[in-house]
Amino acid sequence: MDFTILFKIATATGASDLHLIHGLKPMLRLSGQLFDIDEVLSGTDNLAAFKGMSFSVLGDKDLSASLDLFLNKEQKAALLKNRELDCSFGVDGTRFRINVSFACDHLRVVARVINSHQPTLEEVGFTDSIKKILDQRQGLILLVGPTGSGKSTTLAAMIDYLNENYRYNIITFEDPIEFIFTPKKSIISQRQYGTDFLSFPEGLSHVLRQDPNVIMIGEMRDLETIASAITIAETGHLVFATLHTANSAQSIDRMIDIFPAHQQNQIRSQVSNILSAVIAQHLIPKVDGGRIAAREIMLNNAAIGNMIRENKASQMKNVIETSAAEGMVCLDHDLKRLYSEGLITKETAMEYLENNKEI
Repeated sequence: MDFTILFKIATATGASDLHLIHGLKPMLRLSGQLFDIDEVLSGTDNLAAFKGMSFSVLGDKDLSASLDLFLNKEQKAALLKNRELDCSFGVDGTRFRINVSFACDHLRVVARVINSHQPTLEEVGFTDSIKKILDQRQGLILLVGPTGSGKSTTLAAMIDYLNENYRYNIITFEDPIEFIFTPKKSIISQRQYGTDFLSFPEGLSHVLRQDPNVIMIGEMRDLETIASAITIAETGHLVFATLHTANSAQSIDRMIDIFPAHQQNQIRSQVSNILSAVIAQHLIPKVDGGRIAAREIMLNNAAIGNMIRENKASQMKNVIETSAAEGMVCLDHDLKRLYSEGLITKETAMEYLENNKEI
């Protein structure tokens, strides 16, 4: 089997992910739903280059052979040792973020399609109000949401806005590198976990000696990385980071609860001072196909800062709901906006509403 073709089909069909799973045909995720590749090709008329192709169920030999396309010898050894591996790979100008793992001792490969087009703030659905957040010179901006919620795309748009408008030194820490930035007004150094740095805490411990203005942390996974992000923001730098949390309150609690109990009051005080904003997003189905982001945007004002210090994150939603004039957005209001603009159905909006009230 020519596995390069599978990656090309994933790109051509507009899939978000390609799954190579033992005992199944190759699978594609389209508009949030999984389909086998033959079903996708048979239902699509504008893919002449792949007309007449069909694919068989994948076996162990197939999956092992697929690794030759995107793993080198050292990476294969690391996979066998650790039983998990993340990497990136490119085909005809399109990049893929790849995870290789095992299930019931069978290899499995999941490849996320990274759009080669550099997204803009407008294209990811931000209004001009977000630029006021990005125009700050220091602080911590968190972009949060579940896996597959488009955090990488949104983060890329935010970084590229800075790249176009400021003469910054931007340093990213990624696992793996996804969007490739072209320096415009800024210098951008993209660092790959495992090759350019060996751990997030270690890489971040040296970054202040590299004359940065902006630091992007692909994901805050552990206490040491979160502590480093807080310290860097405290030193007067602008820090972007992601978390796998659903909303602002969960994000604050996650950051603080990871620390030992005797440190948590100190961390609350630090976070209340350095936090700029939390942007929580979900990708939901659009009326005309595809998906669109619905967001909660929390800005750190006096009331929010006080709630962080007093361990009252659960009350933040009330402040967000009543602070639209400051640029805050609650998820329910954003869902209602998307529905009123005809971008999503009423049923979709109701599915994601947090208070389950009628629109």
